Amino acid sequence: MFALNFNNTAMHIFYGKVALIAYLKTIKTANSTIGFVPTMGALHQGHLALMQRSLKENDDTVVSIFVNPTQFNNPEDLEKYPRTLEEDVKKMRGLSDKMILYAPSVEDIYEGHTVSEAFDFDGLENQMEGKFRPGHFNGVGTIVKRLFEIVTPTNAYFGEKDFQQLQIVKKMVEKNHLPVNVVGCPIFREDNQLAMSSRNERLTAEERKEAAIIFKVLTEAKEIFQKGTSEETIQFVENSFKDNERFNLEYFVIADESTLLPIEYKDKDKNYRAFIAVFVNSIRLIDTISLN
Repeated sequence: MFALNFNNTAMHIFYGKVALIAYLKTIKTANSTIGFVPTMGALHQGHLALMQRSLKENDDTVVSIFVNPTQFNNPEDLEKYPRTLEEDVKKMRGLSDKMILYAPSVEDIYEGHTVSEAFDFDGLENQMEGKFRPGHFNGVGTIVKRLFEIVTPTNAYFGEKDFQQLQIVKKMVEKNHLPVNVVGCPIFREDNQLAMSSRNERLTAEERKEAAIIFKVLTEAKEIFQKGTSEETIQFVENSFKDNERFNLEYFVIADESTLLPIEYKDKDKNYRAFIAVFVNSIRLIDTISLN
């Protein structure tokens, strides 16, 4: 354990799972609850909102900061992913000095075997992100399962921006019979409605400003979908990016929220959600919106 001190207030920080597990045993009681917020760092207001909710709803809160190599299918994306631990600690400390931070090394997590487990998520992994990022969700399942086994949380908090990931984690918990309540939390957005993401830090000021187009198109798509057909909605989104030199649409999908299967025909008894992925130069941004 290492305690970082800011303004004479210490925060418990662990770099190894053995020490973290030992410490958690000392604070757990039969009736106490542990909230858990897994992150890859480069913390923003969306992350802090998850932490705030955990602090409110649990006796203790653990936050992990770990850039997980097994969920990156693009080595360049892994290399360029922002790593800002010192700044992250300051942001956490500004929110509360009562949280526990777990910032492990790759070795501490994978013990020399940096490979993913193979998971069956009942097909949830084959849609959207799974199609364009082979092996991504095996990496997600692997790290979340290991973190759950280390932290043994009562409640775990995930943002709905990664809605497919949220459904995958819920499925992993269900199929592995893990005693964790997975809580989905609303998307936090910047002033121009761009979904908050650690990747936003890699955008230029101009790119960040113009990225408002993503949520603007999603909002208009929702209006079209509610009045018209899914085909009209998809055509509108594709046309919105067709001649845009800065933004390259990777995919736009309308899917059933529970199965994540693409829509075949409108069913008034189903909840639908739009999913989008857009490249700004080499930086990949995703977003989602409920269409109901």
